[in-house]
Amino acid sequence: MKEQTLFDKIDLHLIRVLNTVLTERSVSRAAMRLGMYQPAVSASLKRLRELAGDPLLVRSGSGMVPTDAGLRMIEPSASILRAAEVLFSDARGFDPATASTTFSLAASDYLDPLFLPQLVARIKSQAPHTRIEMRALSAESDYRTHLAQGAIDIVIGNWTSPPEDLHMGRLFGDDVVCLVSQEHPAVRRGWDEATWLQAEHIAPTPTHPGAKGVIDDDLDQRGLRRNIVVRCPHFGLIPAMVASSLLVLTTGRQYCERYTDILPLKILPCPVAFPRMMYYQLWHERTHASNSAKWLRERVRSVALALRKEADASPHSN
Repeated sequence: MKEQTLFDKIDLHLIRVLNTVLTERSVSRAAMRLGMYQPAVSASLKRLRELAGDPLLVRSGSGMVPTDAGLRMIEPSASILRAAEVLFSDARGFDPATASTTFSLAASDYLDPLFLPQLVARIKSQAPHTRIEMRALSAESDYRTHLAQGAIDIVIGNWTSPPEDLHMGRLFGDDVVCLVSQEHPAVRRGWDEATWLQAEHIAPTPTHPGAKGVIDDDLDQRGLRRNIVVRCPHFGLIPAMVASSLLVLTTGRQYCERYTDILPLKILPCPVAFPRMMYYQLWHERTHASNSAKWLRERVRSVALALRKEADASPHSN
């Protein structure tokens, strides 16, 4: 096939399907993300395979993986999509009232449980035609690659030392406390460092490969280890587990205070003096100058600031 003839057969929609199928590694998940029916995505993938002369995505065990040719297409296809978005949106400025941009963000649910609902409400009230795609931070997610490839625009979470290769915006800091059931013995007796370490702890599943979390990273540096008996990937479910057991959750005060009025829980000082938990938003150089991305980052910052002020004014705060 001649080069010009091949080029004439490719449109932007096909590039979007290509990038989505290769990054999701699943036709069904790609269809959901694209808002398309699965047979239509399968038909587009068939066209792409014919154009490439390569299967692009092949079965491996119970899942799918890109071929070598497919892997080489991920970053170029992402670049084309980024260039197209800038060409028709940022080139004429970003008007939230009329923009139809899709915002993609990955966030830890260690955040204040009101954060994401309020962020979505603020975005949709000011930019009603935009779409929002949210992803969880998990052990399987490679957020650096997703930021670089354009799969997500920002990552929101807490890090002891944020990655130096990404842009960073500080959102807020929070004191580390312990959340326990009102029936926990420590409520009556108190505790010291040794008692706290020996208690039965619940902790979130790490958000990326090799991570331990800010609490256990700090304990490692002190040569200490706590007794973690439960790991849970769903941080929002942990307070209910704590309320009905003798488990101990150690995390930020702002998160804990959201639950003390709705569950039989008590906030206790932590006998180990941890530094404050710091929350950030991270983004890649590719979106640093983007008008739409700047607007999104400002919405994130303003929601975090509003929640911080609300927490500071709470009667539970010290």
